[in-house]
Amino acid sequence: MLPRVNHRLSTTSYLVCPDGSDCIKANAQSCGECIQVAEKCGWCTDPNFLKQGDSKSARCDELEALIKKGCSKTMIENPRGSTKVLQDKPVTNRKKDPAGQPITDRKNDTVIIQIQPQKLELNLRSGEPQTFKLKFKRAEDYPIDLYYLMDLSFSMKDDLENVKNLGTALMHEMQGITSDFRIGFGSFVEKTVMPYISTTPARLINPCTSNENCTSPFSYKNVLKLTDDGSKFNSLVSQQQISGNLDSPEGGFDAIMQVAVCGKDIGWRNVTRLLVFSTDAGFHFAGDGKLGGIVLPNDGKCHLENNMYTMSHYYDYPSIAHLVQKLSDNNIQTIFAVTQEFQPVYQELKNLIPKSAVGTLSSNSSNVIKLIIDSYNSLSSEVILENTKLPEGVSISYKANCKNGVVGTGENDRKCFNISIGDEVSFDIAIESKKCPSDRKSQTIKIKPLGFAEEVEITLNFICECECSLTGEPVSKECHNGNGTFECGACRCNEGRIGRKCECSTDEVRTDDLDANCRKDNGTDICSNYGDCVCGTCECKKKDNPEERYSGKFCECDNFNCDRSNNKLCGGHGRCECRVCICDPLYTGSACDCSLDNSTCMAANQQICNGRGTCECGVCKCTNPKFQGSTCEICPTCPGVCPEHKDCVQCRAFQTGEKKDSCEAECGYLHVITVPERENLPQPGGQTYSFTHCKERDANDCWFYYTYDIVNDLCVCVLPGFAPECPAGPDIIPIVAGVVAGIVLIGLALLLIWKLLMIIHDRREFAKFEKEKMNAKWDTGENPIYKSAVTTVVNPKYEGK
Repeated sequence: MLPRVNHRLSTTSYLVCPDGSDCIKANAQSCGECIQVAEKCGWCTDPNFLKQGDSKSARCDELEALIKKGCSKTMIENPRGSTKVLQDKPVTNRKKDPAGQPITDRKNDTVIIQIQPQKLELNLRSGEPQTFKLKFKRAEDYPIDLYYLMDLSFSMKDDLENVKNLGTALMHEMQGITSDFRIGFGSFVEKTVMPYISTTPARLINPCTSNENCTSPFSYKNVLKLTDDGSKFNSLVSQQQISGNLDSPEGGFDAIMQVAVCGKDIGWRNVTRLLVFSTDAGFHFAGDGKLGGIVLPNDGKCHLENNMYTMSHYYDYPSIAHLVQKLSDNNIQTIFAVTQEFQPVYQELKNLIPKSAVGTLSSNSSNVIKLIIDSYNSLSSEVILENTKLPEGVSISYKANCKNGVVGTGENDRKCFNISIGDEVSFDIAIESKKCPSDRKSQTIKIKPLGFAEEVEITLNFICECECSLTGEPVSKECHNGNGTFECGACRCNEGRIGRKCECSTDEVRTDDLDANCRKDNGTDICSNYGDCVCGTCECKKKDNPEERYSGKFCECDNFNCDRSNNKLCGGHGRCECRVCICDPLYTGSACDCSLDNSTCMAANQQICNGRGTCECGVCKCTNPKFQGSTCEICPTCPGVCPEHKDCVQCRAFQTGEKKDSCEAECGYLHVITVPERENLPQPGGQTYSFTHCKERDANDCWFYYTYDIVNDLCVCVLPGFAPECPAGPDIIPIVAGVVAGIVLIGLALLLIWKLLMIIHDRREFAKFEKEKMNAKWDTGENPIYKSAVTTVVNPKYEGK
């Protein structure tokens, strides 16, 4: 059965590609093959669509091209995909009490919905993506199952003491998050073979030193199934004893695998599942089992007997990828509570396991409750979508619409962060099929947020055939004695038959007799070298450009080798049929380049070519060679219109000028109209006729104004009804006064400049003198002839007393 599809035809959605149509290149022989080529391809079901020389594959083309070729819109098969929502329950909105706490009615509110819709059906057409919006809302008071998996090697002895009261304490703390909380406990040590543990009889009983009382080594033990009884957790954990092993890495991966796959033994519900992995050491992984002679890969199945893992000596440790798969399949979010020393190792492990967190465990696990609360809040605040394996040829893309208008694309296209309780986010999801699956059967995929049990189930139906194929006529008379099925306007030939009507067997294709029917006028060229002879009929070759095609019984015609004008086929005003232009109305000529419309020759004065030429093929041919232009309006060698009629305007209007004596004889052609003022003259562009404005000067240097044009073969001059404007004579007194004042002012300015220059020169000379005076060196020696009039006598007996 074909899926129900919506058939719609849009001729504006697709453009013909000038570089070649993928639809044509595909050489589709049926409607089903055609619609799988690309979303833009359609199939013409009109039985009379194909022209002589066209192959059956010519029915497959882009929609616009098919319509241009003459196929009616109603005859084009173009099935479209669709999206149908089958289950669309709204997300849960919990009511709150006056204290702000969610009101929970476990009888009537057993199912909490955080994702919408829940089930869809998509009908996929090749190349056409189907989109839908997925909504996620983090629900309040969502149930939580927490399983505490602890390393009980000897180094964790002090940690065990703090964990013994974890049950009731953690339940008390979790009441602020959910009213439905369950907790379980499990422990692990190591594989019970050498070299991981000592296998001597005494060490198998007590692997610790003589003064320590330890339990026998084991791989993994499910101590307590998930329960809502915190005191029971405390009681059973208090009974646990430390064990021991020889090497530093522990066998925690074996324990994680069993916790993930043994759902019934652990007691997992379809709620938030948290696994707290507590250790102070590293881990063994796939391949390490060879040290103990264990080579079989981990099978990822549950092997618990009496709550003990019994196949640790038989199967190797699981790989990280294997753990990621199983944790994801079972919607388990992992919290690694490890000591500071091993933080870097488990941070790297966290990067490989989606929806996991790492917390720093104190040396004695005293902070384990805070660690769990913080890690849970971190994990629950992010939403990451994942999907199951897609069928071959199907792709999926996401776009996240997160809080505060943040849009996630690229690596974050399926992630939203910092989501609080009650927050709602959405994802735009597009699913596209590139081809039909080989079995053409429906497929089912699932999309879910990592760490949550809820999922969206999507059924994919593939549109592999056209709806018209359902009404096909097997063994049809239209297909040469029933050698095919007549469907969608064409024959689908039985195996071993070919041809438009299935008229030939594949063994007859290249016989000489059939080839003779493909030679025009018994020539040597088969199908004019532009086609192939199939069953004695020419099937013309296809060009890369879908607009260009060969046709005719012998492919002797084409629609691209006609005359061109302005580098356009048939001048852009016709179509090319068998190398001859078929012109549009109002066009003629071998290249349809001759327009029969004379509107292009109409001048502004509503005359054809301004009355100076004829209109041929929409172009003015000027009869007087001195005129040119699109409407013969330009005369480069002619004097201007204004000077040409100046003398006649003077004699007709003012009875002056050179022609005043022969005015009637030479200027009778001019019709003069007067207006009161110059402002009343006709303005350019304001009338039906294009008057030319003129301003001329007569022999007395007086100005006169007029407008001129030819109206109905009559020369019309419009001018103001007053005498020319003559300039007034100059006023001598102001001129003389101005000249004298100018001379005086210039003289004063020159004197001031001279005085300024002299002042500057004197100051420079004085400064130079002062500088030389300061630099002069005067002789201060005494006159050698001079003798002082003072004589100084010293008493030799004087001692200064």
